[in-house]
Amino acid sequence: MQVTRSAAAQARRAQILDATIAVVAEEGFARATFTRIAERGGLSSTRLISYHFAGKDELVAALVGHVVAGIGAHVGEKVGAATTARDRLAAYVEGVVSYADAHRAPMSALLRVAMAGAGGSAMQEPSDLGHLERILRDGQEAGEMRAFDVTVMATTVQRAVEVVPFRLQAEPDLDCTAYAAELVELFDRATRADP
Repeated sequence: MQVTRSAAAQARRAQILDATIAVVAEEGFARATFTRIAERGGLSSTRLISYHFAGKDELVAALVGHVVAGIGAHVGEKVGAATTARDRLAAYVEGVVSYADAHRAPMSALLRVAMAGAGGSAMQEPSDLGHLERILRDGQEAGEMRAFDVTVMATTVQRAVEVVPFRLQAEPDLDCTAYAAELVELFDRATRADP
């Protein structure tokens, strides 16, 4: 019986998160009240939200964690399948862009949370560039990539892919495949060792 309640609780939390993402993405962070989220999620009462989340801060932190975990899983799978550092860098860029394209509402919600200065410590801290720095250092050590400041390059790559959700809001018909290909070519030329 405990497992059933746990599964039911997880399903309810997911339902609340989905409704929160939809409200924040479509209506903005300020309109994401428990009442509005309950209406969107088809919940009988805002108490169901309060039962699973101590307050809006905890709910928004869960939203941020959920979206960031989704990005990490998607990108990690693509990067893990690549064999060279250059291919891993390309997979990272393509992975972030394709995730943003396929998950527009969660990415829009994440942006709106960030722009509202909400989301707790996960939104306040600078992005972890360790994964990108590792790829770039591996490329330099393998002779695939030229000498450059790894932190500067990692920051530049990260900022280039982070802008995609903003572009999608301004240009919903943006060709994300072409956009990713252009970024891959740009960063491959910027990092590769001279033949």
